[in-house]
Amino acid sequence: QVQLVESGGGLVKSGGSLRLSCTASGSIPKIIVMGWYRQAPGKQRELVAHLTRGGSKDYGDSVKSRFTLDRNDARDTIYLQMNSLKPEDTAVYYCNARSEGDRTIDETWGQGTQVTVSS
Repeated sequence: QVQLVESGGGLVKSGGSLRLSCTASGSIPKIIVMGWYRQAPGKQRELVAHLTRGGSKDYGDSVKSRFTLDRNDARDTIYLQMNSLKPEDTAVYYCNARSEGDRTIDETWGQGTQVTVSS
């Protein structure tokens, strides 16, 4: 079992920056992929960025070159640095982890943190 605790988020003006953190606990060695998704009102949840156990990163098209995902293994934490924020980045951001279960891939979600970008 994996547990995720998020921090960061808040209100920022367009063009500003925020940093989100997500700390994992529990069966950390079984985590295969860890990252962030977001969901805006009336829209489907979408990938923001994720990082594989091997270190490969992938970003959603709308955030490439503006957001950076990093990992601090010593703290079992990933960080999402969000720069040049736009009003369309406003959403609830969820930390996500996929880990090896007994026979399946387990998926864990954080509680979500609100990011609001004002114009």
